[in-house]
Amino acid sequence: MDIQYASPSSLHLSVRNHVLSVADSPPPSDTSAASGSPDSADSASWLAKLNDAQREAVEYGADTPNAPLGALLVIAGAGSGKTNTLAHRVANLVVKGADPRRILLLTFSRRAALEMTRRVTRIAGAALGARAALAQGLTWSGTFHSVGARLLREYADLIGLAPAFTINDREDSADLMNLVRHELGLSAKERRFPAKGTCFAIYSRVVNTGASLTHVLDTAFPWCREWENDLRRLFASYVDAKQKQSVLDYDDLLLYWSHMAVEPAIAADLSARFDHVLVDEYQDTNRLQASILLALKPDGRGLTVVGDDAQSIYSFRGATVRNILDFPAQFDPPARQITLERNYRSTAPILAASNAVIELASERYTKNLWTDKASAQRPRLVTVADEADQARYIVEQVLEAREEGMTLKSQAVLFRAAHHSAALEIELTRRNIPFVKFGGLKFLDSVHVKDVLAVLRWAENPRDRVAGFRVVQLLPGVGPATAAKVLDEIAARAGAGNPADTAGGALAAFTAPARAQEDWHPFVKLMSSVYGRQTPWPSEFEMVRRWYEPHLERNHEDAAIRHADVLQMESIAGTYPSRERFLTELTLDPPDATSGESGVPLLDEDYLILSTIHSAKGQEWRNVFVLNGVDGCIPSDLGTGSEEDIDEERRLLYVAMTRAKEDLHIVVPQRFYVHNQTHMGDRHVWASRTRFIPAHLMPLFDAYAWPRVAIPSAPTATGLAAAARAKIEIGAKLRKMWD
Repeated sequence: MDIQYASPSSLHLSVRNHVLSVADSPPPSDTSAASGSPDSADSASWLAKLNDAQREAVEYGADTPNAPLGALLVIAGAGSGKTNTLAHRVANLVVKGADPRRILLLTFSRRAALEMTRRVTRIAGAALGARAALAQGLTWSGTFHSVGARLLREYADLIGLAPAFTINDREDSADLMNLVRHELGLSAKERRFPAKGTCFAIYSRVVNTGASLTHVLDTAFPWCREWENDLRRLFASYVDAKQKQSVLDYDDLLLYWSHMAVEPAIAADLSARFDHVLVDEYQDTNRLQASILLALKPDGRGLTVVGDDAQSIYSFRGATVRNILDFPAQFDPPARQITLERNYRSTAPILAASNAVIELASERYTKNLWTDKASAQRPRLVTVADEADQARYIVEQVLEAREEGMTLKSQAVLFRAAHHSAALEIELTRRNIPFVKFGGLKFLDSVHVKDVLAVLRWAENPRDRVAGFRVVQLLPGVGPATAAKVLDEIAARAGAGNPADTAGGALAAFTAPARAQEDWHPFVKLMSSVYGRQTPWPSEFEMVRRWYEPHLERNHEDAAIRHADVLQMESIAGTYPSRERFLTELTLDPPDATSGESGVPLLDEDYLILSTIHSAKGQEWRNVFVLNGVDGCIPSDLGTGSEEDIDEERRLLYVAMTRAKEDLHIVVPQRFYVHNQTHMGDRHVWASRTRFIPAHLMPLFDAYAWPRVAIPSAPTATGLAAAARAKIEIGAKLRKMWD
């Protein structure tokens, strides 16, 4: 990206004036009073609850807060009190005399930043007493994006930005990408060009990873490789459009900041503004964020990063575990490393199994979590027949724990991908067990699932205008106006005979827009077939699914994952005797949901937690169930392309296991039914236990099959005697059959 800078003379003058204004600004009124550290007794009192490793991290370099020592890396294992340690470190710097206005604290969510600021204020307040107002000066606390936006506002004149620039959210950015896409004529290609969401996802990954467009297409979007030249042209025009309109997208907030940070004069000014830079969840940073930090503190002085390489699971967002693995070597001398290994969350058997799983990673920081929470209950490795039995096992265990006094909210079911919980959600709904799902929409409320259901609903009732309006607009070149005309034509013919026949006739007679001509005939053929029930159920579902697949790929960048959802729904459809029963059962009393998490059933009601493993990071529950502990799910069959991919999948299982406080169940279904077979078909494949729990780790688990099979009792002596008296020569009878 080309950024227009101001002339060198004006740049240096502005920066010099800015530095003077920062240097001349008065310190807080009681800074001098706080510069002397509290006496050792007072210090010991508010640091007393920290363990030795935490205290070492908190006190590193704090005695000379205005002359910071070199970089510090805190490797904080799961449940080791990371947030508490980081908050105490910030508070300790303030207590020892650091100017809170010159401390930059970077987190990964606004909520985390607010919570961190509250903790720092409370901790510092306990140590400073009457001088607690000092802690209120921590004004540079926030996410990378929020801090970036604030800095860009301040330096806008120096980097060619209009100070009044606006920021587009991701949906607005995708819409702008689509507008540029249309202006370049890419939407009129004879072969389908990637949809706006896919285009923006590719652009964002290139920006955040620093990889070339060619590399990103080869590794993450291979189906778009043929469009590389057009995509390059599209992205250049997209950047030009943003600059002409004085708008930035989320990625620009980091991209502009990174370019600004390597401009020598601005970089010096930025670095001088902050004595201390502290970063939470460093394992989740991307290359762009790491470059910003290294530009802010090239010698590492005053830089503290906290994280856990074993919990680096966001590569799909551009994050790279290399940032934390390579951090110490970025500086000379290397960064000081402190490891937090004491776990305050899980029992000893859970930690023993978790440590053993992550120990097999190809590259990691050596740490072995330990705890003084003893327990006789090892993690359970439960083998079940299939996904239906998996759902029943979990429901029975959840209810049993509830009867023993464990609330539903303190129990969680974790899974690798959102569609893995489909069968469980239906079982929970059938058993009237309320649940909240994190990590995306509930299965039945996902866009692609609703698309397929809309086709079936419109086939069941051609007068259903809502379903029809959604279905017609799935075709390229068909917008709301055309969809309305189609539905009006169907409504006009409704009185002429059978609704299914008239709907099919209206679709066949309608003149489709030019851009929809190619897809219109297959669409009419599909709807005529489902209207007339020409294909028996559930084979009808397969026909709808095959028609929908190209539209799924065109409209969604994560088509492979969504396709698995549709296949899962096809399996569920096969358990119902008719289309009407299938639609009725899934439509009645559906659980509420929003885009990020499903709603709480009632404010005072207990509910079970369902969550993807990614969304569960940072959380904990007393009782945890991990679904589908088999190869193909953990690791995902889409996540085994390289050793790095496999290691990230291993870390996912580790994150799931370390969410459990008291009880952990990893469920292993043996049988997965094959898709695309007739109703009640029994073609299936056998699944193998996840490779991340090899045979030599099995002693760390309680392994058993469910439901447990009772061992038949031996026949009694009386029974044997009676059988002896009734001895029958069956062999002779069989031979006599052929006489």
